Amino acid sequence: MSYRSILVNLDIDRPVEQITHAAVDLASQVGARLIGLCAAQAFLSPFAMQATSYAATSATQQMYRDLEDRMEQVHQEFRALTAGRVEYEWRPEMAAPTQAIVEAARAADLIVMAAGEGAQSGDSYRTADPAGVVLRSGRPVLVAGSLRNAIPAKKIVVCWKDSREARRAVIDAIPLLSLAKDVTVVSVSSEPDASLRKSNADVVSYLGRHNVKARSHISKSADETIGLLQFVDQSGADLIITGAYGHSRLREWVFGGITRFLLDET
Repeated sequence: MSYRSILVNLDIDRPVEQITHAAVDLASQVGARLIGLCAAQAFLSPFAMQATSYAATSATQQMYRDLEDRMEQVHQEFRALTAGRVEYEWRPEMAAPTQAIVEAARAADLIVMAAGEGAQSGDSYRTADPAGVVLRSGRPVLVAGSLRNAIPAKKIVVCWKDSREARRAVIDAIPLLSLAKDVTVVSVSSEPDASLRKSNADVVSYLGRHNVKARSHISKSADETIGLLQFVDQSGADLIITGAYGHSRLREWVFGGITRFLLDET
């Protein structure tokens, strides 16, 4: 597969220069069109809603004006950083950011967004939740932890467990893996067996047929999550490819250990 359209989320309350530079750099490397999205939703507190109808209406109108002004500022920054480098589109949305990204994902092959501060945190009216985007968008999501002017993808670790989510992640990441110079497919188990080694070797072979040179690594650890994170930490990887497992419970996302850690830690 290839990335032909990349959606980059620009949080309305955060600096946009570095995430834009990173998305532009990636889009230019893979020949993709870039969609810049900035979304936020006006919110009136319960106290404000109890005010007179005129006061509540005026407050709402002012909120929308403020949001429009800020979105236009973000637009101008995005345009200045993007013009002449890649083909681009601008999408301002008066909507909850997570939902806006999920809806816009139908127009993109990949979503790029900055890491949040924890898997469930922030103002949902003005800040996108990476966890919600990962599980609802139906698209691969590249979560940039430590922002810089380019997305580092020279040394990549593929966290492999033979699951639907991991298989999908490997396929979706092939354009990124093709840019790498060092790729390791790592599996961790308390009792590594022949089946695990064959599974890991199959992934290495599959990547090789897509012109991605990778090597296999099997780790033994009583705790698979801890063992995997230790390997990732010691590897010095620029980028981690992994499937994300989770489900919704009372409108809150519940994740497996590795997914939760990677969403919480930048």
